[in-house]
Amino acid sequence: MSSIDTAVASDANTPLMAGEMSPQTLYDKCWALAHNLWWTWHPEVINLFRDLDPIRWRQLDHNPIALLREFTPERLATRASEMVLYSRINYAHRRLKEYMANKQTWAATHAGVLGNKPVAYFSAEFGLHESMPIYSGGLGVLSGDHVKSASGLGVNLVGIGLFYDQGYFKQQLDETGFQREEYLDTKVENLPMAPALCPDGKPITIRVDTRGGALFAKVWFMQVGRVRLFLLDCDVDGNSPEDRKLTSRLYGGDERVRIRQELVLGVGGVKALRALGIYPGVYHLNEGHSAFGPLEVIRERMVDDGMSFDEAVRDVARHTCFTTHTPVPAGHDRFGGDMIEEHLGPLRDQLGISYDQLMGLGRVEPQNHSEPFTMTVMGLKLSRKANAVSQLHGHISRRMWAQLWPWRQEEEVPIGHITNGVHIPTWLAQQMLQLYDRHFPAQWIYRMGEPEVWQHIHNVDPGELWETHNALKNQLLAFVRRRVSRQCRRRNESDDVVEAARNVLDPNVLTIGFGRRFATYKRATLIMSDLDRLDAMINNKERPVQFVFAGKAHPKDEPGKRFIQQIANLRHDPRFAGKVVYIEDYDMNVCRHMIQGVDVWLNNPRRPLEASGTSGQKTVLNGGLNLSILDGWWAEAYDGTNGFAIGRATSHTNDEVTDRRDGESLMQAMENEVIPCYYDRDVDGLPRQWIKRMMMSISTLAWRFSSHRMVMDYARLCYVPAAGGLSCDMSVK
Repeated sequence: MSSIDTAVASDANTPLMAGEMSPQTLYDKCWALAHNLWWTWHPEVINLFRDLDPIRWRQLDHNPIALLREFTPERLATRASEMVLYSRINYAHRRLKEYMANKQTWAATHAGVLGNKPVAYFSAEFGLHESMPIYSGGLGVLSGDHVKSASGLGVNLVGIGLFYDQGYFKQQLDETGFQREEYLDTKVENLPMAPALCPDGKPITIRVDTRGGALFAKVWFMQVGRVRLFLLDCDVDGNSPEDRKLTSRLYGGDERVRIRQELVLGVGGVKALRALGIYPGVYHLNEGHSAFGPLEVIRERMVDDGMSFDEAVRDVARHTCFTTHTPVPAGHDRFGGDMIEEHLGPLRDQLGISYDQLMGLGRVEPQNHSEPFTMTVMGLKLSRKANAVSQLHGHISRRMWAQLWPWRQEEEVPIGHITNGVHIPTWLAQQMLQLYDRHFPAQWIYRMGEPEVWQHIHNVDPGELWETHNALKNQLLAFVRRRVSRQCRRRNESDDVVEAARNVLDPNVLTIGFGRRFATYKRATLIMSDLDRLDAMINNKERPVQFVFAGKAHPKDEPGKRFIQQIANLRHDPRFAGKVVYIEDYDMNVCRHMIQGVDVWLNNPRRPLEASGTSGQKTVLNGGLNLSILDGWWAEAYDGTNGFAIGRATSHTNDEVTDRRDGESLMQAMENEVIPCYYDRDVDGLPRQWIKRMMMSISTLAWRFSSHRMVMDYARLCYVPAAGGLSCDMSVK
């Protein structure tokens, strides 16, 4: 992970000249780099693309394929010569080839059984990079980080998802501060995808039968490091005009669209694997969206191996892992019987089971005919390895679904937990990477899951760490000013307003970030419970505070949109103008700037509704501190020295009481802990106690909440046992 510029320093005085590599060869090497998303977690390759044309790089959402399409091989060669890029391109291309060919991986030693029994990882969304808009938020980014770490560890995993050619919506706020949604068509030619091919070389089209006719989907292929990702797309001949748009939008349709998307993802995804000649040893269902998939595998076992339905269910369940991500009841998809029969009827016929048997698979009480079909219930029933995504979420999930195992005590319910983590190379700022490179052991990035590695942060000079953090903070503020002034220009606001937007926020002021989905339970407006008290805090002459907010509300979530409006319109209040800012269109790029530059990451969901959360984990890597409700991952992470806590890890049965109590606790934590600690400076101007907390945060949390650790846990607890067809009770892990 050391920078390419350093690695090729010996060639700096004798760079390769244009004549030593043909323009077409140079172009082909850049094209190969752009078509493997390995580049997204290698800053030296990102810098290489940016140096080709920094302005267009930003305008094109950091998309190297779109950028390269604007170059001819000859023009690219000229630019590479001007910027002395030949050595860097050669080196990056060689590193990619070596990475892809390397067989000496963690998985080769610890998960060898997966070598010929790959993991099929199903997810409704994958957040890989802002230039690939097929994600909406946390679930997708988690899936993307999972895939990237599987690649880094050498885990034989293939991803299965859907291709949304309009992605999730683009967000703009109107003059009243209200969210407006816009859907834009994605140019497939600018994405690192190609049609997936059968072993005989023909493009794949899969068919899924319903009572109302067949659904068809083509399959796209994408390379993410060593991992192959396959995305199903219903925009094909044979589908009705309505069904051709079925996979256009992520989470954008009604109940009928949702069940048809999930049918294509689950059943269609399994069919796509077969067409590709892939026979997984493990099926990992990431959330209930893909829970129909095991039914198709069961059908195959009945046809291919002559099993009965019950025998096939038991066999397939041993090879299936299920991850539940939400303790919020509304987050679990439920469908009526008519909807299930319309879409699963033909498959039910082939399975030889009755309507009641099929419905029973999705019901907590199979004989309760008034209970809808729940995808999470089916996922739990058709797997033998189930997990929540944090320790607390494990407790909540066992309580939530205990009725599925009425003969067991709640603590014996077979739902364990594997706490989510983040992909360190993706979210670590380059400046912090360089700092770690200077002070951590050589090749530390390949040992990032080891606690001992991160203890070296305590050897860093406090002034150096603080200087690095402030450089990142200044980058964030420059980014915020560009975005806010652009927002003002788009709304045709006055020149004075635009000019004021170019000067929002102060680099010397404690800066708090809040960026996430604007679901109401996440309580984005909790800090605004007492505006007079907030005013006194923000405008304190000696110890001021400022806030950066970002996030999207679901198009149908009117209360969430009102939260956004309430926050965004603080800019019209003279007390908060320029000190509380809202950035539109939260995506991975906005998130990256925020988590790398804020002093504090604020998270105040209504406990225990945050299953895990990962944005605060990203902040840890870059020296920011968490101020959070003791929910999700923070409930098992906070130790009193590595950040700040809101509340006492309790919640009232009355939500209004909980919110009032947590709001008071938040303000007290700000006034009595966070602000004094930040502004307590020594003679050198350094906040020594704050920096000590930064170091404790990095040393105690970075290794624990990495997606490398997470995927290793999945391999050890789920994948390896499942590939061997063994049951694994994770509830006590």
